[in-house]
Amino acid sequence: MALSMSLLACPVAGLVVSRAGPPRMQMATSEDAAKAAWLSKLNTPTWGRYYPNLPPSVQPGVVTGQALMDLLDDAKNRGYAIPAVNVVTSSSVNACLEAAAKVNAPIMIQFSSGGSQFYAGKGLDNTNYAAAVSGAVSGAYHVRRLAAQYGVPVILHTDHCAKGLLPWVDGMLDESEAYYAMHGEPLFSSHMLDLSEEPLDENIDICVQYMDRMAKMDMLLEMELGITGGEEDGVDNENANPEDLYTKPEEVWMVQAALQQVPNAKFTIAAAFGNVHGVYAPGNVKLDPKILRNSQEYISQQLGLAPGSKPCSFVFHGGSGSDINDIKEAITYGVIKMNIDTDTQWAYWDGIRSYTEQNYDYLQTQIGNPEGPDKPNKKVYDPRMSVRSAEVFTVDRLVQCFEDLNCVNIF
Repeated sequence: MALSMSLLACPVAGLVVSRAGPPRMQMATSEDAAKAAWLSKLNTPTWGRYYPNLPPSVQPGVVTGQALMDLLDDAKNRGYAIPAVNVVTSSSVNACLEAAAKVNAPIMIQFSSGGSQFYAGKGLDNTNYAAAVSGAVSGAYHVRRLAAQYGVPVILHTDHCAKGLLPWVDGMLDESEAYYAMHGEPLFSSHMLDLSEEPLDENIDICVQYMDRMAKMDMLLEMELGITGGEEDGVDNENANPEDLYTKPEEVWMVQAALQQVPNAKFTIAAAFGNVHGVYAPGNVKLDPKILRNSQEYISQQLGLAPGSKPCSFVFHGGSGSDINDIKEAITYGVIKMNIDTDTQWAYWDGIRSYTEQNYDYLQTQIGNPEGPDKPNKKVYDPRMSVRSAEVFTVDRLVQCFEDLNCVNIF
C-alpha cells in the first residue's frame, strides 16, 4: 500500500520520521553514545556533577535553550566572556575543542557563510547557498559528535548574515526544525543576523520575524546594531561612516523592547562601540566600551530595574588585536561573548609556516634530504604533520584568548 505522506530519513539508523508528526520511536543518537561513553569514563551518575561551578543544566556537548541562557547568565554574573571562534575545517573545529578542554571552559564555535561553503568544499555548487547550508550542517554534526567526548560545553553558532544571505540562514533553520522534531532541540544553538546596513526599523522588523521562528525551537538570535568596521569574510566596512561605529543607548532599547515581546525570545545584541574586524596598528582603533555601560543603565531605567542591573547581553565583535584593557572593561558591562577570527587565522598559518621552515630541506622532493639522496620524506610531507602544527599554534593562541576573557577554569 502506498504511503500518503512524505517521509524524512533520520541520520540515525532505523528511525524514520513522518513530516506529519513526531517520530514513532526514540533511539539513541551518536551524540548520545558519545555522552554515555564520557559519562562512564568519569563514573558519575548525572550530567550535573560534571561541572560543580556551572548551572546544572549545562552539560558536556552542544548547549541549547535554557541551558544556553543559564551559561550566558553565568558568564555575565561571574565576569567572563566566552570566546567565539570562526572555523573553516574540521581541523580548526578540533583545535577549538582542544583549547576549551585544556582550560576547562566553554567555547562558542561559529561558522560564517564563506567558512561554511569552504567546509563543504569549494568545488561544490553554491547556487542558492546550497553548499554553505550543507557545509554548516556538516560542521554542526561534527561538533555535536565530538564536543561531549572532549568534555566541554559548546555553543554552536553562525556568524554575520547580511540581508542577501538570509536564504543561508533559512536553510539552516529548515535543518534545525527537522532536528527539533526528532530530538527536542535545534541542531544549532543560535544564529546571527547582521542587518546593520539596513534602516534601523527594517533591521528590527526582520529580526523580530526570525526571532519568532527561532523561539519556537528554543534558539537564540544574535543581532547587530551599528557597523563593525574593517573587512571579514567578504563583508567590507573599511570605509564606513565613523558615526555608524558607535551605537546609541536608545537604539539598543528599541531592539530590546521589540525582541522581548516575542514569546520565549532569547537574544544577544552586538552593539557597535568602535569595533573593527582585523588587526591594525595601535591607536587606529578607538573603542568606547562605556557605550555598553550607558546602554545597560538606560535600559534598566526603562524596565524599572535597580541600578547596576545588566538586562542586556552584549557581544564583542572585532576582538582580534583589541586592547586588553578595553576587553576587560567591556566584560564588566555585560559582554558575554567575544568574536575571534583574525588572530586564530594567523596562528593557524603561523603553525604551518613554522613547520615548513623547520623542515625545509625535507620538503623539497619526495626522495632525498640532508640524510642522503635516497632517503624518503613521506613522514615529513604527510599533511597531518603541518596541519597538526597549525592546530598546536591555534590552541596556544586560543589559550591566551581564554585568559584575556577571564574564561579559565570555569567548570
